[in-house]
Amino acid sequence: MLELMSESAPFFIAVVFAFALVIGSFLNVVIHRLPIMMEREWREQADELTGTPSEQKLPEGRFDLVMPRSRCPSCGTLITALQNIPVISYLLLRGRCANCKASISVRYPFVELMSAVLAATCAWYFGPGWEALMAIALTIMLVAIAMIDADTQLIPDSIVLPLIWLGLAMSLFHPMPGTSTLFIAPSDAIVGAIAGYLALWSVFWLFKLVTGKDGMGYGDFKLLAALGAWLGWQQLPMIIMMSAVVGATINIVMIIARGKDRSIPIPFGPYLAAAGWITMLWGETIKNTYFDLMF
Repeated sequence: MLELMSESAPFFIAVVFAFALVIGSFLNVVIHRLPIMMEREWREQADELTGTPSEQKLPEGRFDLVMPRSRCPSCGTLITALQNIPVISYLLLRGRCANCKASISVRYPFVELMSAVLAATCAWYFGPGWEALMAIALTIMLVAIAMIDADTQLIPDSIVLPLIWLGLAMSLFHPMPGTSTLFIAPSDAIVGAIAGYLALWSVFWLFKLVTGKDGMGYGDFKLLAALGAWLGWQQLPMIIMMSAVVGATINIVMIIARGKDRSIPIPFGPYLAAAGWITMLWGETIKNTYFDLMF
């Protein structure tokens, strides 16, 4: 099978698409449970430091990414393996619980399909090999970060910190100078991680000194540091510009179309993640096109 994937690009893309659907199903669990796990840990630490248990009791029993088994949030019925097949089960059940017929959010198949499409795009772009596998790993983690930040305005350290270290470790496998590859030079990765963090850290403190308010969270600094470690410091201006323009545009549209309160904080992580993913695949093409048009 490995030989067939290395020889046939369409087969490799199809395998990646199918596998990423399953990963996308697991991502739904991560996106839902990880913030709850973080909150539980914070409460336990706060109780331990203060020496007084909080009034709000935590549910008993194990709670992590594996246990307890998934249940319908409306009736509590266990979701069977056949009812948990990515996308297909949602279509067969017509978007409703098999037991109580409560509506199932369309977001679940959306995350599964998005993960599969983005991963398959990486497989198509890089072709069979380690570059594609590492690009897919980055893609999956960016999807999780973007969705969690969109829900909770939190970027978990348990995802973004390993992402930084993985990007730095990848640079150790950089080939000969002048070769175009996802594996950048160690110096570019190290400077990229440092510059990525300091770039948004500086903006954060400048904004706070001027307005007295927090403009963004520390998770955004770490995410841009991770993208710098993966893609190099040279790509940071494009990532920042692209994410800022898209974020501002979407926010303006939401304010005009939906009457969104301007004082409500906007998660910046999804825009950074999207800009980083686009830059990974087409950053040089976009940059060259821009300079051709402008100069």
